[in-house]
Amino acid sequence: MYSGAGDDYRPDPRRWHALSVCLIGGFMALLDVSIVNVALPSIRMGLHATDSDLQWVLSGYALAFGLLLVPAGRFGDMHGRRNAFVAAVALFTLSSAAAGLARTALMLVLARLIQGAAGGIMNPQISGLIQQLFRGAERGRAFGMLGAIVGISTAIGPLLGGLLIQAAGVAQGWRWVFYVNIPVGVAAIIMAYRFIPAFCDNRRRKESFDPVGVLLLAVGVVLVLLPLIQEQTWSWHQTWLLLAAGMAVLAGFVVWERRYARTATPMVDLKLFRRRSYALGTLLGLVYFAGFTAIFFIFTLYLQQGLGYSALQAGLATLPFALGSAVSAGAGGRVVTRIGRTLIAIGLGLVAVGLAGVELAVELVPGRADGWATALPLLIAGVGSGLVIAPNQTLTLAEVPVAGAGSASGVLQTGQRIGAAVGIAAIGAIFFEGLENSHGDFATAFRHGLLLTIAFVLAALVVALIDVRAGRRTARESAGAPAAAPTASPAAGSGAPRTEPPANFARHAEGPATD
Repeated sequence: MYSGAGDDYRPDPRRWHALSVCLIGGFMALLDVSIVNVALPSIRMGLHATDSDLQWVLSGYALAFGLLLVPAGRFGDMHGRRNAFVAAVALFTLSSAAAGLARTALMLVLARLIQGAAGGIMNPQISGLIQQLFRGAERGRAFGMLGAIVGISTAIGPLLGGLLIQAAGVAQGWRWVFYVNIPVGVAAIIMAYRFIPAFCDNRRRKESFDPVGVLLLAVGVVLVLLPLIQEQTWSWHQTWLLLAAGMAVLAGFVVWERRYARTATPMVDLKLFRRRSYALGTLLGLVYFAGFTAIFFIFTLYLQQGLGYSALQAGLATLPFALGSAVSAGAGGRVVTRIGRTLIAIGLGLVAVGLAGVELAVELVPGRADGWATALPLLIAGVGSGLVIAPNQTLTLAEVPVAGAGSASGVLQTGQRIGAAVGIAAIGAIFFEGLENSHGDFATAFRHGLLLTIAFVLAALVVALIDVRAGRRTARESAGAPAAAPTASPAAGSGAPRTEPPANFARHAEGPATD
């Protein structure tokens, strides 16, 4: 599926400026996952929206986002990533304007669907561009910066939303949650054509887009994500049937891709999953995002509905997590190629310890002081999270040839989106059941949901430790056979440190980095 020159990579002098453009786009797309949470009461007041409308404002974005990740990554691999990125940013900016101008709840939902689709097109291009423009330790640092953006945008969304609503008023403040994207998007488009090199739009050889594979994957993702996203409003019978149907369609997708690969290039190269680094990294991302995303879902509900915090106060309470994540993600990106998957295991341990501290703080310091009581444990959890997201993406994609980086990243991020939907559905169900059983005790409900969140994080830790152990075993076997080439490197998951970047980072360069 992939090809590349391998030895003619030369770093483009604009690569760090190009990365800054990519990070701006990624920040916008991921910010809109969380910023809307605190704006829901304002949207309800401004548009007289129903509960179903509000559910679709959130779920429509997530559904469209997850639906297009893999096909968009494949499109960028085939036709060039710069133009795909710019088109996605333009569509995201226009749909943000449409959302801010919406006069009815239906108009807002439609705009959010388009926004989500644009975000789904944009994100795999960012990972693909990083793969294309960077090699070795620089690639780790670039993914570290992307990981910092993921952590910051997710955690700071409630704070920024709260500030905008506080400044513009509750009735109309929600519109500025979307308007804020317009100047940022325009600047990103201008900067993209200035700093992202033209060779990033080089077309690959003529290949089929695999339309049957696209259709099967799209139907399967919708059938899996939709009932999870709608879990609070649908009956379990409907949810179970659609989930079963979705899993069956995805199994059909795997069968089709294997058959299609015999004669043409499939949308997803399933041989990637034979690489331990990719298979376990994708699984780890799915499980971790099931807990990571749900933290802010139940925490903001607890603070706003249970403790009476304003949108701004709830946002401020999440700030320690964002700060910790921002600091550690950059540091993790600098050392991940030397430490390997052990770094991620350390990060997951810190997240579990931090969340356990949040659980203890809510139990020991009940009432409105919880925002202060949870600050330190959230900071610890944030530091740990920064050592998980970006390093995992770096190691998972380390052995993926550049020509297929977009679709491989799309698969990885689709797993993260499915994990997030699973986590919010499962942890949300525990939260609301605990609320009902405790007769409206939000603290008890939050603590019950947090226990499941910690369980997801510990499950991700088990996956990381399995990879570390397998990497060390492979390293020992290689050391026992000095005449043979090593079968795995620390970047593929070993916990053993190394002083040089893994050779496979530079193995698949696509040509001179010149215009």
